[in-house]
Amino acid sequence: MDIIGNINMKVLQTFLVVAEEGSFRSAAEKLHRSHSAVSAQIMQIEAQLGVALFERTTRSVKLTSEGAHLRDSTRKAFYEIHLGLRRIREENDAKRGQLSLACSSHMASIHLPPVLTEFVRTYPGIAVTVRELTSKDLYEALRQKEVDFAVGPEDQDEAFDFTTIMVEPLQALVPHHFLDGPRDSITLAELSQLPMLVQTQATAVRRMLDAAMRAKGLDLPTRYQFIQAETIMAMAEAGLGVAVQPATRLAKANLKATVILDITEPTITRSMALITLRNQRLSPAAQNLADKIVDDVRSTTGFVAEGLE
Repeated sequence: MDIIGNINMKVLQTFLVVAEEGSFRSAAEKLHRSHSAVSAQIMQIEAQLGVALFERTTRSVKLTSEGAHLRDSTRKAFYEIHLGLRRIREENDAKRGQLSLACSSHMASIHLPPVLTEFVRTYPGIAVTVRELTSKDLYEALRQKEVDFAVGPEDQDEAFDFTTIMVEPLQALVPHHFLDGPRDSITLAELSQLPMLVQTQATAVRRMLDAAMRAKGLDLPTRYQFIQAETIMAMAEAGLGVAVQPATRLAKANLKATVILDITEPTITRSMALITLRNQRLSPAAQNLADKIVDDVRSTTGFVAEGLE
């Protein structure tokens, strides 16, 4: 018997919704079906496969190991089907369609606005969804195929392909009252002696700062922790402590009570990149936007990739 040929796509869709909701009742509400109809479909696919996909209790349902495997495979299969259908529709006209991208808050606020403005003006038929995420969540959204591509910090991960867009240093935003006199730089060791305003470890800047401190045998004083970079900069401007942020973000700030200092011993730089799943083929609409982001940001920041000099 051909098991695969006998499994209905609607049954797989029902299974996936139950797996993601963790509840037959919630899945039934989401699918606008009765609880009994959803239960019957799950029992049908379990009978066809000859395995239990869920561990059922009176309060909840939990995936078995076989169920988790089917969930992951089904999620990928539906993504590929939807992507294939979308590509067929868009193949002859790259000026139509929809796309989604994940972007770090830094890129979204500093570099993306003029790029998106021009892109939407050129391609009014393309609907663009932007998800502003921390680097950790950004990678996960891309890994789960929730977005077409991402723009964020470059990392070492064999699951992704990285196209470097820009490289910039991290700088320190220091209130004047922490300094004895005018200067243009500060060492990492000196920073470790000041009250630091840091972001959560879900952000690339925080992880880079932690790694640099550890490499020098220094402790990072984390008395104050915030989520948004704008909040950290405002706290530094109020005199609460020292903030470390990318140079292009600090260059846009309106500062009076603080000074921007280069960080030395060592300098800390980060690379921002276009990030795609390895060997992924983007839709025509997504490829158009991805190419524009790379070209425009490289042009405005003066970055030249190796081999393009």
